[in-house]
Amino acid sequence: MSTASVTAIIAIAAALAVASIAGVLHNRRSGVVREAEPADVDVSDLGLSRTGPTIVHFSAAWCGPCAGVRRVVDQVCADIRDVAHVEIDMDANPAAARRLSVLSLPTTFIFDADGRQRYRAAGVPKAADLRSALEPLLA
Repeated sequence: MSTASVTAIIAIAAALAVASIAGVLHNRRSGVVREAEPADVDVSDLGLSRTGPTIVHFSAAWCGPCAGVRRVVDQVCADIRDVAHVEIDMDANPAAARRLSVLSLPTTFIFDADGRQRYRAAGVPKAADLRSALEPLLA
């Protein structure tokens, strides 16, 4: 085997290792509910509840993982009666997606009763994480 072949094999192996590490790091953030930075965004047209927190879920007909978010959010809303759920089709309402900087689907937000964005998750969040984020907003 020539030196050029060995060098090429090592370069390919290194590229695969770097890509694998980047993929693992990227997927670790998927579905993680994190506190959102306060933003001064008009959310008056989103249909948020004024009596309790609202989970806003951006989806699209072509988004496979969005069905998983829908199931998780429906489960959480069934368990916690004071939480509202609004699903927004990103294709039907791209202006709302732009205002909230939705860059990937699914993206889920939690707004408090005053319409302030409190939490955000890209990917499919866990039901326990949503419940934990909602608890302080219900007190």
